[in-house]
Amino acid sequence: YAALILGVDIRVILCLFASSLYSLDIQAALYELCWHVIQGNFKLDLSASVLCDMMDLRDDMPSILADVFSILDIETSSLEEKNKRDHYTQLVGACLFFVPDAILKERLDPETLESLGLIKQAHQFNQKIVKIKTKLFYKQQKFNLLREENEGYAKLITELGQDLSGNITSHIVLESIKSLIGCFNLDPNRVLDIILEVYECRSDQDEFFLPLIKSYMCEPLTLCHILGFKFKFNQEPNEETPTSLYHIAAALLHHNLIELEDIYVHLMPLDASIVEEHKREITEAKQIARKLTMVVVPSEKTEDKEREKEEEKNDKAPDNQKLGLLEALLRIGDWHHAQSIMDQMPSFYATSHKAIALALCQLLHLTVEPLYRRSGVPKGAKGCLLRPLKNKRAPRPAESFEDLRRDVFSMLCYLGPHLSHDPILFAKIVRLGKGFMKEYQSEGRNDHIKDKMDTLLSCFLSIADQVLLPSLSLMECNACMSEELWGLFKLFPYQHRYRLYGQWKNETYTSHPLLVKVKAQTVDRAKYIMKRLTKENVKPSGRQIGKLSHSNPTILFDYILSQIQWYDNLIGPVVDSLKYLTSLNYDVMAYCIIEALANPEKEKMKHDDTTISSWLQSLASLCGAVFRKYPIELAGLLQYVTNTLKAGKSFDLLILKEVVQKMAGIEITDEMTSEQMEAMTGGEQLKAEGGYFGQIRNTKKSSQRLKDALLDHDLALPLCLLMAQQRNGVVFLEGGEKHLKLVGKLYDQCHDTLVQFGGFLASNLSTEDYIKRVPSIDILCNQFHTPHDAAFFLSRPMYGHQILSKYDELKKAEKSNRQQQKVHKYVAACELVMSPVHEAVVSLHPPRVWDDLRPQFYATFWSLTMYDLAVPHNAYDREVKKLQLQVQVIEENPDVPMNKKKKEKERCTALQEKLQEEEKKQLEHVQRVLHRLKLEKDNWLLAKSTKNETITKFLQLCLFPRCIFSAIDAVYCARFVELVHQQKTPNFCTLLCYDRVFSDIIYTVASCTENESRRYGRFLCCMLETVTRWHSDRAVYEKECGNYPGFLTIFRATGFDGGNKADQLDYENFRHVVHKWHYKLTKASVHCLETGEYTHIRNILIVLTKILPCYPKVLNLGQALECRVHKICLEEKEKRPDLYALAMGYSGQLKGRKAHMVPENEFHHKEQPVRSATPVSQQNGPGTTAKPATNASKTEEGVSEDADRAKDKSQGAAKPANKANSTAAKVTTSNGNGAPNSTKSIKERDDKEKSGKEKKEKKEKTPGSTLETKGERAGGKEERAPREGKEKTPKADRDKQKAEEKSNKEDNKAKTGNGEPKEPSRERDTGAKESKSKEKGGDRSAMSGSLKSPVPRLESAESERGKQPNLQHGLCSYTVSDFLIVHHINYNSVARSKSRERETDKKESENTRGRSKEKKTDDKDRKDRKRDHMTTDREMSLESKRRKDENGTNSSNKHSKSASPCSGSPVSADKEKTKRSKSSSKEKGESAKPERNSSGGKKVGSTGLVLDPCRTQHSETQSVPSLGGGAIVSHHSFDPLWVVVAQ
Repeated sequence: YAALILGVDIRVILCLFASSLYSLDIQAALYELCWHVIQGNFKLDLSASVLCDMMDLRDDMPSILADVFSILDIETSSLEEKNKRDHYTQLVGACLFFVPDAILKERLDPETLESLGLIKQAHQFNQKIVKIKTKLFYKQQKFNLLREENEGYAKLITELGQDLSGNITSHIVLESIKSLIGCFNLDPNRVLDIILEVYECRSDQDEFFLPLIKSYMCEPLTLCHILGFKFKFNQEPNEETPTSLYHIAAALLHHNLIELEDIYVHLMPLDASIVEEHKREITEAKQIARKLTMVVVPSEKTEDKEREKEEEKNDKAPDNQKLGLLEALLRIGDWHHAQSIMDQMPSFYATSHKAIALALCQLLHLTVEPLYRRSGVPKGAKGCLLRPLKNKRAPRPAESFEDLRRDVFSMLCYLGPHLSHDPILFAKIVRLGKGFMKEYQSEGRNDHIKDKMDTLLSCFLSIADQVLLPSLSLMECNACMSEELWGLFKLFPYQHRYRLYGQWKNETYTSHPLLVKVKAQTVDRAKYIMKRLTKENVKPSGRQIGKLSHSNPTILFDYILSQIQWYDNLIGPVVDSLKYLTSLNYDVMAYCIIEALANPEKEKMKHDDTTISSWLQSLASLCGAVFRKYPIELAGLLQYVTNTLKAGKSFDLLILKEVVQKMAGIEITDEMTSEQMEAMTGGEQLKAEGGYFGQIRNTKKSSQRLKDALLDHDLALPLCLLMAQQRNGVVFLEGGEKHLKLVGKLYDQCHDTLVQFGGFLASNLSTEDYIKRVPSIDILCNQFHTPHDAAFFLSRPMYGHQILSKYDELKKAEKSNRQQQKVHKYVAACELVMSPVHEAVVSLHPPRVWDDLRPQFYATFWSLTMYDLAVPHNAYDREVKKLQLQVQVIEENPDVPMNKKKKEKERCTALQEKLQEEEKKQLEHVQRVLHRLKLEKDNWLLAKSTKNETITKFLQLCLFPRCIFSAIDAVYCARFVELVHQQKTPNFCTLLCYDRVFSDIIYTVASCTENESRRYGRFLCCMLETVTRWHSDRAVYEKECGNYPGFLTIFRATGFDGGNKADQLDYENFRHVVHKWHYKLTKASVHCLETGEYTHIRNILIVLTKILPCYPKVLNLGQALECRVHKICLEEKEKRPDLYALAMGYSGQLKGRKAHMVPENEFHHKEQPVRSATPVSQQNGPGTTAKPATNASKTEEGVSEDADRAKDKSQGAAKPANKANSTAAKVTTSNGNGAPNSTKSIKERDDKEKSGKEKKEKKEKTPGSTLETKGERAGGKEERAPREGKEKTPKADRDKQKAEEKSNKEDNKAKTGNGEPKEPSRERDTGAKESKSKEKGGDRSAMSGSLKSPVPRLESAESERGKQPNLQHGLCSYTVSDFLIVHHINYNSVARSKSRERETDKKESENTRGRSKEKKTDDKDRKDRKRDHMTTDREMSLESKRRKDENGTNSSNKHSKSASPCSGSPVSADKEKTKRSKSSSKEKGESAKPERNSSGGKKVGSTGLVLDPCRTQHSETQSVPSLGGGAIVSHHSFDPLWVVVAQ
């Protein structure tokens, strides 16, 4: 338009837009252009020129323009403006030369045509049109029936029915037909109908009739009308369309003689009716399924069945002509038209009719035959040959797998689940799939071929999903097809298989009415079987389950698993009944289990959020049993567990635990008996025979399957690492909102599974596989963030494998049979293997750690096991005897057949030989290991700081992490400590180690989970066993501890452990220490029981149960525990039943052990020592113990008076002691240990005054007391305590009284000079059952001091001060002072100390005899005993004097300065010497003077010993003190050293 207005050449614009005119509305554009011309807006000639140019753009442009003129003709004829009509006429006239006249005559009115001159008269033209229409539409050209002759039709039938086997062709017959029509005036349409009738009768003569009809027919519509009339005739209610009619219609369609659209409209029923019928079938199927799942009364069931039978009789399927034609098309191979018809129907509606399905199957047989013969036929199979279709237009047979994409896959998709009608074709398709997978898995393909193969793989997976599996569901009990299908499926990865199973289970059964019914029937049948399944009828029920599972395993297993989740007692019968399943069914079973485990709708915790749901536990048990018994692939289940761990969820580790336990026979339980635990320290054969509760045999194959699954899918190491990391994740990530009890269980489950799984890998993987998969220790810890205990647990078998391999290499390189050379080679192999490990572990801890522990010691501890340390000979002998007994029982059993007897005897004999060989092998191995350790031990501990620090690091980094790792590791830790002690390892203090373990277990117990508590209790039990063995027999103690550096009581930073007998802890003192440990355990136990915390109570009850064989041994401690546990039983009976059960169980066992408990005085020696020159206050050291207050019959005054007198004597002899209650009764022992106090009668006190000796009655028990020690302020002045050159033997009581008075005055002066107030005395209620001791922490201070000694001093460290609560129920209370004391001894007194020990033994034997007499005799016996004591005192005094003369030095020059922690102010040396000279002349001659600290107080350091000369006065409560954190006290009667080992 712009061009016309602006005068631009329209051709230019047309050239630009010619390409886009097809997409424009051309009619609208032309209309607008012509309308503007009529309006007079455009020039007529220019517009006509434009229209003329546009004619070349499209072929149908003249027709379009004519349509526009027709519309404008109507519009302009109705306008009043005549000029517009004229413009229109002129425009059309200008276009006559490029618009044909014929088109205009069709479109324009006659009047317009007349005005244009195209016709002469409009009236005549209208008349002519009427006549033509009448002739065309209303006049029939029909032969006159009277003119037709019947003879012509007879001859026509004869001509068509003749024998066509000769040279008769359709062309000859056609000429004859034409002649008959002309001769007999036959109607051509009737002739065509007769030809079709004859063709219908002779439908096998396609080659003759089809060319004939094609030559005879003039129009396809005529033929369609005649065929449609035939189909219409057979649509009557009682008529049935013959198959021959379908055949000729299909043949005509196949040869394109008629069109499908033309004939389809003549067929019945309508498509809408077919859709409604399909919907109705689905609805009915769902109703049937619903009825099967409903609970119906039996009478109603009978009525329903009868109604269904009547409906089946009455309802006859109507004749479906469309399906008939479809079947005929498939029979002749016309897949193209058949596909078009099926597209008009709902999915699988056509193939749901068996005839059509079979026809399509037959067509598929013919199509895949060549490829099947080449790639699918199994070896040795022949098969039947199929004749190919003669029809050349049928689908081409497939020659390669690529040809399957042309027609075969689409045919199978249309066939769907109805391939079940032809099992042979089913097997062929499956075998073709197997052939393809073999080619697909072969190597050496380029990218182009690989893409094609991937496409084909997708096609086969689709066929498996849409055709094979649904078809299997409709097959009844066809196990062969199931196995055949598994042959294909096993070539797929499990991911593909499980996806197919998921589609099959969740979607396939809703796609077709038949499958809906089958699902309902399967569930109904499964219910029937499961209701009747018991242990007694497993075999028949298993057969029924097998039959049902061959076709519909997903539905069956889904229901079975739902029942197992509710009723776990079905697991056993179900597992036994699954033996009739096929391989495919087992694989489906695995998928169904995983799907049930991953069900997001089910909670894995119970409603109380403290325990794992029972359904998960049931499924886990089923997994273990099923996967062990049947050959099911494990990859999917293992990957599922791995994925859940990676997602931070540990619930499903229960499954892995059950699978490993059942398949590998490896149990993880902390409830092992001692015999089982002993067997677990042996070899693999001994573990299998005696280490587990259930003897799981025949696990070789199942273990191999599990190992292969882990290695093939590279899941071994990832699972280990994920479990190791998830242990902490359970607490810090997963357990945020969960109950503490559940978190503990999940942690235990994760840890136990890790131990179990690691044990399986170590025992089943080969050396190469294990080493190849497990990285080095530093990579495990630093890169994978694996906890150290788990990392060493995984690496430990690798070290063992490498050492043995290297050892074998060295033996082969240099052959030698000498045992010594073999040992050296083993040591060399260990050095080669472990050296990189020693370097690697350095990065695991800060550098300061290695100042005390060598990396070699650290790696040795973590790399060894109980197998390396000891040989369980008893366990081997026990198992061999069991096997021998089995052989004997078999021999004596006459019912066993001979062949079975022979097999059993051979089996038992072979096991005996294996066990004996294994024992011998382990024995040699242990000897090599012990020799290696003996060589290494000197370089294990450096102790650059202190021994206490060394022990701390050892406990923190080695002992505690490993003792709670597993039960066998708990035993290992205890035995390793004993081994290090037995090896006489330098710088290792056994006493400190045991003391730190037993002293305070509260925090350790509180931080444990339930299973860790069991392991910790086992560890404590093993430690206590060792201690109890040493405690029970002096000879054993002297043999195993007497000269061992671990029991040295002097600690030095230099690392020197001398062998001086005086420095060793003697037997009696060790017994006192053991009692202290028992007391500590009791106090910690009572504390945990009194907290009210669930975890504390549960864990301590578990620990106490574990250590019950060794603790409690003391009667009063056991009574205290019994009382507190009884209270727990009463409190927790209703609130927490699990705690109640634990408490009741322990209480019952504790009562049973009561007969083995002993009184305290029998547990450790508490006898009053004979009189000696050693001050009483010195004898009551920090390790002193006293019995609880049980008898207060004696008067308090007597005790106090007697104690004061003894105190005065001791003060005069050994300087003032630390301040305490002066009225407290005093406890004295012969070896620095507490003994019971007793009151004295007035007569006894008089005797004492006359004899100058101190004596206490030992018959009655005195109340337990708490010794309160009070340290002196730091910075106190030094005091020297010189001794007299000669000790004088006391001559008269008067002299002794004077000495006591002088000593008291000296004490008072010292206290007054120091300005320290005297501690007020405390009152004691003799009738009270509970005793309290108060400590003033501020009064204690760490003092620095040293003695003159050639040995360097240890640096002092800050002391730990703490106040610990008293124990009730009559327990003795140890006052805790948490500090370590450094001591340096003067070695010049070593010889004297040994002689003093001999005198001590002599005195103790006499004292024992005196005590037995004292219990049986009267006052006369007592006087005799006093006389003996006096004689002994004189002898001791003379001996002491003689020794001093021999030494040639004054005792004051032999000892270092020391100030009593209790003395308040320093006293000048001269004064002190004078006073001591006076007082010592009245004291016992044989007493040994205590050494002093140069600083005037106790030397407090990080570790070590102190000479503590101060007396420790007793409070009114008579409780016995101990050093906090576990103090160890050693005191010899004639040794001036107080040896204290403190924490």
